[in-house]
Amino acid sequence: MKFETIEIEDVGAVRIVRLAVPEALNAMSVQMCEDLIAAIDALGPEVRAMLMIGKGKAFCSGANLGKIDMMAGGEKLDFGQMLEDQVNPLMMRLRDLDIPWISAVRGPAAGAGCALALAADLIVASETAYFMQAFVRIGLVPDAGSTWMLPRAVGRARAMEMMLLGERVSAAQALDWGLINRVVADDALEAAALDIAQRLAAGPRSVAMLRQQVWRALDTSWGEALAAERIAQRDAGFTDDAQEGIAAFLAKRPAVFQGR
Repeated sequence: MKFETIEIEDVGAVRIVRLAVPEALNAMSVQMCEDLIAAIDALGPEVRAMLMIGKGKAFCSGANLGKIDMMAGGEKLDFGQMLEDQVNPLMMRLRDLDIPWISAVRGPAAGAGCALALAADLIVASETAYFMQAFVRIGLVPDAGSTWMLPRAVGRARAMEMMLLGERVSAAQALDWGLINRVVADDALEAAALDIAQRLAAGPRSVAMLRQQVWRALDTSWGEALAAERIAQRDAGFTDDAQEGIAAFLAKRPAVFQGR
């Protein structure tokens, strides 16, 4: 498939999605949201993990304000409608993916780009990466799920600091806070993230079930989480991969998973 703002590449069972507007630091536009939604909707059973990375020196610098008409038709722009029509459907699709996905962050992940990066199951950053909730600097409020994700990831105090002050959080600081998973050298970013994605893609079907369970558990009570685990464990136990995994464990040999 061909897209205007992203590029797609398959490496084995891993789908690499590159945000590909480097001249604008991969700023998020309506077109980019539509391209990402289309790419996600086109994922087939042969894809067992996804990696998202920015082309050039940035992951995503936030909304592409240069592409926004603030007074369309003589009326002030309804940012809420833009979220409802493009950004929120994208973020919901990412949360509801039935495969694990990784974000690989180089340079800025700002505004909605910060939320996009943090929505991944695992987040790998280069030493040049930084995370920034820049909304307050332009008189807006955090969106794309930021107010939901950040307090759960780093606690209320640090989330408030990021959102109220709008300061950069370096990769090292983000790692210390538990906001991201790993920091690697800039020139090793894609290889390191791809290695993790390939490990996930080679895993059992339960990998995808697990990521969905964790995201859903954030919205549930203790009892609801236990009930959801019971259902997921039943489904996982019926998979060929579970039968293979248990047989391999008992035979003291490496398991060979097929993703089914």
